[in-house]
Amino acid sequence: MEKDLTRNFSIIAHIDHGKSTLADRIIEFTKAVSEREFHDQLLDDMELERERGITIKASAVRIDYKAKDGKTYCLNLIDTPGHVDFTYEVSKSIAACEGALLLVDASQGVEAQTVANLYLALEHNLSIVPIINKIDLQNADVKKVKKQIIDILGLEESEIILASAKEGKGTEAILEKIIKKIPAPSGDLSNPLQALIFDSRFDTYKGAVLFVRVVNGVIKNGMNIKMMNTGMVYEVKEVGVFRPKPTQIDKLTCGEVGYLSCNIRDAREVVIGDTVTNNHAPASSLLPGYRKVNPMVYCGIYPITPKDFPVLKDAVEKMKLSDASFIFEPESSVALGMGFRCGFLGLLHMEIIQERLEREYNLNLVATTPSVIYEVIMKKGEIMNVDNPSKFPPPELITGVEEPYARVFIIIPKESIGDVMELTESKRAIYKSTEFLDEERVRLVYEMPIAEIITDFYDKIKSLTRGYGSLDYEIIDYRSAEVVKLDVLINGEIIDALSCLVNKEKAQQKGRALVKKLKETIPRHLFKIAVQAAIGGHIIAREDISSLGKHVTGKCYGGDITRKRKLWSKQKAGKKRMKQFGKVQIPQEAFFAALKA
Repeated sequence: MEKDLTRNFSIIAHIDHGKSTLADRIIEFTKAVSEREFHDQLLDDMELERERGITIKASAVRIDYKAKDGKTYCLNLIDTPGHVDFTYEVSKSIAACEGALLLVDASQGVEAQTVANLYLALEHNLSIVPIINKIDLQNADVKKVKKQIIDILGLEESEIILASAKEGKGTEAILEKIIKKIPAPSGDLSNPLQALIFDSRFDTYKGAVLFVRVVNGVIKNGMNIKMMNTGMVYEVKEVGVFRPKPTQIDKLTCGEVGYLSCNIRDAREVVIGDTVTNNHAPASSLLPGYRKVNPMVYCGIYPITPKDFPVLKDAVEKMKLSDASFIFEPESSVALGMGFRCGFLGLLHMEIIQERLEREYNLNLVATTPSVIYEVIMKKGEIMNVDNPSKFPPPELITGVEEPYARVFIIIPKESIGDVMELTESKRAIYKSTEFLDEERVRLVYEMPIAEIITDFYDKIKSLTRGYGSLDYEIIDYRSAEVVKLDVLINGEIIDALSCLVNKEKAQQKGRALVKKLKETIPRHLFKIAVQAAIGGHIIAREDISSLGKHVTGKCYGGDITRKRKLWSKQKAGKKRMKQFGKVQIPQEAFFAALKA
């Protein structure tokens, strides 16, 4: 395909603004897929994406479109996620494009993530095509949303396209706008090969499959390529494009988006953002890759059955291949055995990764309480990064602790201001500003600890605003904090997997909630169980799980009372011995309850 007839673009928006539905309409309109093969959410090929109705992984598809000018154009479309936890997927997709379709819901208007994604696209100098979607809804307010796009996003009214992805309205206008507004890719066929690896996945038969955007030169079957970052050399076994199923072709030329496989069996050899070049005529420089992502949430992931650890090890390495923002390192726990300390971009990201590991690799896993990275200043002067409660030094060795802070942008209906401000106050937030976006919507700006954001903050905002609130945040710095280690003891034994780092002011409240939840989820045993929360040697909360009753005197009928007393005494001694030597079985539900306490 000629470079001048190629267009590379992604679809970006806030969560649930209709990106996947628009991708469906474009595919349907251009007849890229036969009617028999077509189904809703075509590019969301993960079972989990269909169940939750969200896009988790960016998906690419190549489409041929015959425009009104009579020419047939090659359109490379990348559908991206909308949730703040998957921003890294959006940034990867944007780096492989020259333009972006920015969707705004006609009923909800400009949301926090809409603004964040727009700035991300503008940073890469992408051409923006603004689209107001869902104009068919009864509560759609097109006039108000147009004003928001002009005032908040600074885009021209003449550029805005009105569409209904559900009904297929405006699809042709969008396609024509893509051809006119989004430029053809740059690059030269005669230059040395430079291709950006923007994604990858693992295939049982082909090994690691690399998703690439060719910037200069050409990739052919049988060519020897070199990864410029790692220096590894491979022979190309297959080159292809997504239509949307992988379709093999002879070569990928500059400006095109596709995939290649080289029978790479070790997932650790692939680096997302690396540059692929010709081993015999290499390029002189690497392409600008991706910013290193800093995970915000850390937790331990362990197999319930210890013999599953090798399977989990293989699974996390392959998961890293398909999600470069996920990081891990081995660790061990007294209570849970061998596992991994994993880093995520947010709580939803953590939940999705755990569920994918369980489903895709048939594993039963336990996740420990999530935490952020704290900077602990030791008395000797060195600074220690702590992401695991078990690594937290004793208080007598510490001079201070600093925790990460973020600047938080919350867009809400004006009638929810009071409730949201009350919530942020309880989360140790520092108020910065209020800005009225229009007659109905307000943007609040706060600075607050990330530890307060990662648990249930986003869910509560959604709940208080009846689903109309939106949240975005950016990391700013580390600030001094009073942090303590909260331990959970079950029958006097510390369960390190349930330990967590908390703000000193909230330790009592957290401890009480934690032991109460554990009392509800740990089943009763034949002996009494004490569940305690402690800071150091000081117990701050306690709940007792009563023992299972056994009617030992049920077989006695009549006779002297001394016989019954003898049986009760024997039972009491047996339960006391059980309490000393009996093992408390903690079910997986107890760890999940601890996450939500």
